[in-house]
Amino acid sequence: MGVDLLNIEGLKELEHQGPVVMVNLMRFHDRSLDGDGSGWDAYLRYSALTVPMIKARGGTLLWTGDAKTVALGRLDGNQWNYLALVYYPSVAAFIDMMTSADYETRCDPHRRNGCAEHVIIATAEAYSKFKMG
Repeated sequence: MGVDLLNIEGLKELEHQGPVVMVNLMRFHDRSLDGDGSGWDAYLRYSALTVPMIKARGGTLLWTGDAKTVALGRLDGNQWNYLALVYYPSVAAFIDMMTSADYETRCDPHRRNGCAEHVIIATAEAYSKFKMG
């Protein structure tokens, strides 16, 4: 799990090149891998550094929340702790942030220390009550 798993080719091949919302699914370690608090604590350090980087690229955090239970579907492999919806004006803005040296050296270590698993799903709007942009 890490920036090395970023699907750059798949993202660049998306037909949709307009605004995207990235759906983040996270499962935290009980303890941060660096020993500094819990996995949640490490994720908060990650967020404090990452949100300004998102905003600098024209993006914004739309929504976050605790995952409570699987309401429909398989329970195996779907035990998440936290979700976040993050708006980016383009796939290119997301790739730019994720591949930046600043993200790799300052942000990603906290994400790796905190998250046992982190899946990001790129979406293209079909319908929304959110005003994007």
